[in-house]
Amino acid sequence: MRHLILEFETMKFKTLETTLSPNGVLTVKLNRPDIRNAFNAVMIDELHQVFGKDAENKKVKIVVFRGEGSNFCAGGDLAWMKNSSKLTVKQNLVETRHLSDMFRTINECTKPIIGAVHGAAIGGGVGLVSVCDYVIATTDTTFSLSEVRLGIVPACIGPFVVAKIGASHARALFISAERFQSPKAFEIGLIHEIAKDSMALDIAVERVTSNMLKAGPRAMSIAKQLVLDLTWPERRVKIKNCYEYVSKTLSELRVTPEAQEGLKAFLEKRTPVWPQ
Repeated sequence: MRHLILEFETMKFKTLETTLSPNGVLTVKLNRPDIRNAFNAVMIDELHQVFGKDAENKKVKIVVFRGEGSNFCAGGDLAWMKNSSKLTVKQNLVETRHLSDMFRTINECTKPIIGAVHGAAIGGGVGLVSVCDYVIATTDTTFSLSEVRLGIVPACIGPFVVAKIGASHARALFISAERFQSPKAFEIGLIHEIAKDSMALDIAVERVTSNMLKAGPRAMSIAKQLVLDLTWPERRVKIKNCYEYVSKTLSELRVTPEAQEGLKAFLEKRTPVWPQ
């Protein structure tokens, strides 16, 4: 298994495969293909590590998030979920808080995350799709929020799914557990682009990645945080005056070396050389 080599540490993973390209693209693969990349306690810990620490390294510009094998992610590992019956409510609360915090960590990662989805994204897999910034899926990818069929609900992923597709679609899909494909996922805003097959998926990922690499790294990060601040309830309550907040954000960004280089390069009709 290849592993990610960062400036501060080298880390091997049991459930993930990570690679960092010379141009700063970190590819994170869920790597439990024998059980359709279902997540368990170990994967949850490792996703915390990757998106909460490794992806924040200055060498990383963009993250590409995908699954190994025939599926993106089948949600929670049933063997791991079955163990919850042996736990008390308090012990279950520790697990569910950690799970919820994993999704929050990915959602708030300061680097752009491109989701490359294929096969199936079920339950928590839809949650992982929801916390990506730009999602491309193959035409035949199957999605479902199937938790009610197990007698549970998509609670920990709920805030992220609702933020992505809105309350109306969330209510319908949370309750019905309907299976649907990429055309509907695109229609409701869960994904942003459809690729006809795996080859087209790779080509689309390369195109989007190349486009993002032309943008200012700091600008992309602030743009992402801006949207979260303006829309996420826990973050928005901290903004006393929305108009003052956005004005202050732009005024401070305009004077940075990155913004100055971007403007100068545009006027000189050349490719910008972004400050490190």
